[in-house]
Amino acid sequence: MATSLMCKTLGAACLGLSMACASPVAFAIADVIDTPARPTQLAPENLLNDVTVAGDRIVAVGERGHIIYSDDEGQSWAQADVPVSVTLTGLDFGSETDGWAIGHSGVVLHSSDAGETWELQLTGIRAAELAIESQEEAIAEMEARVEVAPEEQKGDLEWALDDLLFTLENMQADLDIGPVNPFLDVWFADDQRGFVVGAYGMFFQTTDGGETWQDWSPKLDNSQNFHLNAITRIAGGAMVIVGEAGQIHVSVDAGETWERRESPYPGSLFGVTGTGGVNEVLAFGLRGTLMHSTDLGKSWKMVNTGSSATLNDGVVEASRVILVGNGGAVLTSGNGGDTFREYLRNDRQGVMSVVPVSGTNLLLVGEGGVKLTDALGKNLQ
Repeated sequence: MATSLMCKTLGAACLGLSMACASPVAFAIADVIDTPARPTQLAPENLLNDVTVAGDRIVAVGERGHIIYSDDEGQSWAQADVPVSVTLTGLDFGSETDGWAIGHSGVVLHSSDAGETWELQLTGIRAAELAIESQEEAIAEMEARVEVAPEEQKGDLEWALDDLLFTLENMQADLDIGPVNPFLDVWFADDQRGFVVGAYGMFFQTTDGGETWQDWSPKLDNSQNFHLNAITRIAGGAMVIVGEAGQIHVSVDAGETWERRESPYPGSLFGVTGTGGVNEVLAFGLRGTLMHSTDLGKSWKMVNTGSSATLNDGVVEASRVILVGNGGAVLTSGNGGDTFREYLRNDRQGVMSVVPVSGTNLLLVGEGGVKLTDALGKNLQ
């Protein structure tokens, strides 16, 4: 539901758009979905929201539909052929060649050549239609339950039915406005099965490489449709989703079913990663909040990072954990996430994502584009 204006982080600009001028907004959204990203030599210097590896290649995504790739660990970059110019918020590769990028307006893009060219697979319009179909099915099921329920149960079921009908009305109103809600993260197991998550509880699955998608949001205990900000798989095979209002959802059967975990922190969580240890999870977000679980989120320990920066992304390499955030924050741990050392970069520009490169060096992306740094986050150039 596009009913509020909220920013995930410095990188993913606003989640909602004003309702005051619905028609111009819808036209503007259609324009950026239909307009290819412009080639520019400045793409590696502009806002980039996510970075990952595809074999020996590094690929990053950002504003205006920019996707860039490097075959020399970030020393030089080429710009990909992208059919949209919306802000892109995340990407993941299920194989060395097959990757998916997601972003504003419910956009999902696919590449089969390690990120050199991309095609549009899904937009917010189709995503909204799929969600509405799912909601209508839930309403039909609830109506059938009300019909045969004992009298003493009818009241509660009718309340639940009213909630479903109210949500459907909001979803239909949003569809009239256009594809305003963004996807915020994506994860693929291989070149066929993957998941995307996003604003207002959006959660979709594909089992055919993105040719078709299923609304997976009914699988989650998220009746208030809080934003889903990040999804990953950790050592041991479990999958974890985190989001707004301290949400933590865990699946131990490859995403077929999900359980909501109690969170000691009620604020927004923007990222989740493992530690390299089986069933260990690190969830992080606002004001330097970091939580560590060794039992798939059944219990949590708050980790004092010494940082007050909003944390956006993280990566684990052997026992080394690197977290990055706003204000140029780079947090590193050499003991599997038990303790961290913070380095604040001189430019104080927000860092949105990180990948390790040669030796112990890092490649950061964020407000200032691409930065190559040492193990602590200090610029090499």
